[in-house]
Amino acid sequence: MHGMSRVMLKGRIIGTTRAGVGEEESSAQGSCGKPANRHTGIPAYQPAYNKLKGGEAQFLVDYADYYMTKRGYHPRAVNSGNSWSVTTPMAFMNFPLMTYIKEISPRPILFIHGEKAHSLYFSKTAYEAANQPKELLIVNNATHVDLYDRMDKIPFDNITAFFNKNLNK
Repeated sequence: MHGMSRVMLKGRIIGTTRAGVGEEESSAQGSCGKPANRHTGIPAYQPAYNKLKGGEAQFLVDYADYYMTKRGYHPRAVNSGNSWSVTTPMAFMNFPLMTYIKEISPRPILFIHGEKAHSLYFSKTAYEAANQPKELLIVNNATHVDLYDRMDKIPFDNITAFFNKNLNK
C-alpha cells in the first residue's frame, strides 16, 4: 500500500524525516507547476526519480531494481524512468484517499506489508483508521517491492486463509 494522496501532499516520510527526494520536489508547494507548454500543449513533467545518481534512500534503489529492470519495466510506466506530470499531484491532494476508509466495514480488509518497507507506515495508519473486520499482516524481512514478485516472500497461505474465511460467509 502506498498512500499517494498523503505522499503528494506531504512528501515521503520515514519516521520524522523526509527521504529520497528533496522537499521542494515532494511537497504541495513544489510539485505543481505550469501544466503544459502554452505553444505546443505538451505536458510538463517532474524529474524522473528512478534514475539513480548514488546516495539515494534504499527504497528508491529497490524501486529502480524492480521498475528499471525486466522484473517490472514497462516503457510507458511512471515508475520505469518516466515521471508524473506537474499537475498530477493536484488530483491526489484534492482527494484524500483515507477519508472514507471506515465505510469499507463491514467488508473485511487485509493489509499486507513488508517489515522492511519504507512505506509500512501507510498500512499501519490505514489499519488504525479502518473499522473491523481488519487484519494487518507484516511479512518478516520483506521490502515494499519484494511483495510484487518474490514468490518466496509473498504470504500465499495467509492470503488464501483470509479469502477462505471471508468469502465463505
